[in-house]
Amino acid sequence: MFIDIPGELKAVLIDRLLPPWELDGSFLAQSTIAEYRTELTATPRFEETAATLRNALTAEGGGYAVLRLGNLAKALGTNDDRFLRLATAFAAEVAVPFSPFPRWPLWKDIGVKVDKDPGKSSGIGYNAFHMDLVNGTLPPDYTTLLCVRRDPLGGGPSILSDAHAAVARLSENSRALLAESAYHYGTFFDLFGVGEEYKPFPILDCSAPGEGFVRFTAKMLERSRLGRAHADAARELAEELVRGQVLFMLQRGDYLIVNQRCFLHGREALHSGQETVPVAARRLLLQLFLRAPAGGGSAS
Repeated sequence: MFIDIPGELKAVLIDRLLPPWELDGSFLAQSTIAEYRTELTATPRFEETAATLRNALTAEGGGYAVLRLGNLAKALGTNDDRFLRLATAFAAEVAVPFSPFPRWPLWKDIGVKVDKDPGKSSGIGYNAFHMDLVNGTLPPDYTTLLCVRRDPLGGGPSILSDAHAAVARLSENSRALLAESAYHYGTFFDLFGVGEEYKPFPILDCSAPGEGFVRFTAKMLERSRLGRAHADAARELAEELVRGQVLFMLQRGDYLIVNQRCFLHGREALHSGQETVPVAARRLLLQLFLRAPAGGGSAS
């Protein structure tokens, strides 16, 4: 789902100066959420656009959306605090923004490092399907990526796949194996708001089909020691995720929001030759996580 900002709303937002946000711990303060909402609900078609965004993320068959903020980015500049506050205000219409990394600000930079592990988010290679904070007992309900700069060489399209649809195509035996607490991945330290370390964990953490997280990261197939049967079941899921994937290129100002209870995400490899691109010109995304209020629904 790609959501354009209506012209009359865009015209008002360009001139709208939202105040700096305040945090309550690592979460966006409720006072800031209320202030942003008060400022924006009076603008033409804001509530309609926010409702369309929420519906795209939570309605049956949905689970991700790209809010096209490119015109605002062009008018304000992505380095302008006004632009980032507007993006934060839209995010707060979905759920409560927060940072699980105390050492990072609310929005975390994801740049390109040619000497990094190629499969990492800041690497240059294929970033396979995964959910963020997979090994926390309370992973973020939503992960979001705001495109500041696309790869100037033309690589790195985003990939998404309906996790539950992929699971439904598996054999009954594979689903049974994925529901066992036999999986583990990564480390867990210096984190906030994502519960405790979950190790080992089941990939399918809900007995009801189509519900709960699909706690999957393809990296576990190479970087975790798994029994053969459990590894084969996870590998089968990885293949189904690729089979059902959608692929698109984020443009400057595009804001991707992914409901982690529905979709898994990743990225194709960046174009070769990244070492020839100046650091300040390489692909740059900003990442923000969202926590749905208790009982589900939006933050509004």
